[in-house]
Amino acid sequence: MLDAVKFQAKIQNGLIQIPDEYKQELFEGDDIQVIVLVKKKSSSKKDIIDELTVNQIQVNGVLDREEIYSG
Repeated sequence: MLDAVKFQAKIQNGLIQIPDEYKQELFEGDDIQVIVLVKKKSSSKKDIIDELTVNQIQVNGVLDREEIYSG
């Protein structure tokens, strides 16, 4: 039988601290399963799609948006 607990923690010196309220349920030598979901910090770095949206490139022989949608 699997019981699940969910908590947020920061990694410190390569270790994840288990909150005190869960320590009484977990014992030395217990087999546990750990799933780590990392909350990524938003980046101001633009990807290629962002860059091309701002700085469109013209290619000869290819219709642009106006040509595609006009009549």
